[in-house]
Amino acid sequence: MNKIISLEQAADLVKDGMTVMIGGFLGCGSPHKIIDKLVEKGVKDLTVIANDTSTTEYGLGKLIKNKQIKKVITSHIGTNPETGRQMNEKEIEVELVPQGTLVERIRAYGAGLGGVLTPTGLGTIVEEGKEKIIVNGKEYLLELPLKGDIALIAGSKVDKKGNIYYEKTTRNFNPIMATAADIVVVEAKEIVEVGEINPNDVMTPGIFVDYIVGGEK
Repeated sequence: MNKIISLEQAADLVKDGMTVMIGGFLGCGSPHKIIDKLVEKGVKDLTVIANDTSTTEYGLGKLIKNKQIKKVITSHIGTNPETGRQMNEKEIEVELVPQGTLVERIRAYGAGLGGVLTPTGLGTIVEEGKEKIIVNGKEYLLELPLKGDIALIAGSKVDKKGNIYYEKTTRNFNPIMATAADIVVVEAKEIVEVGEINPNDVMTPGIFVDYIVGGEK
């Protein structure tokens, strides 16, 4: 199966109202070309799961600025004043999740788990509406799995079967998100032939990847 598609085809996979996972940390390791194409396309009413909302003019922040997102599930919004403004004006819904909890909720779906137990958030607004479970006399919050209709991730080097190598900190949320969505699209900085990535360097196996875009020098 040929997994390589055009940027236009990748953007067309994202429909109004979808839940979209977007990899990256403050834009580092984000699929910037796909994001730009989504801005151009004007897809709207998205629920986005991401570590943060980047900055106003960079990465995911462009979708925020363009008001294409109705809800974001994220660990912080402090680097993007526009997210805070829209939240205060009730133009966007923001669900703040502690960073470790966020990644564990994503991992839980990818691993087929029913949830994760964590003490993080006890005694704060994070616990509101959540089930509490006692284990060995200690109280935990039950945090439910998170999944996406589609995950948009970025890879430094991707072979034609979708095996991915991430350079340095671009790895961040990308590998875990690749396990937790119905469709996974990777934006490759470089596309190589199968076998050109040392198996020891494969960080996301191609079995998780449905489509590949990019690779232009």
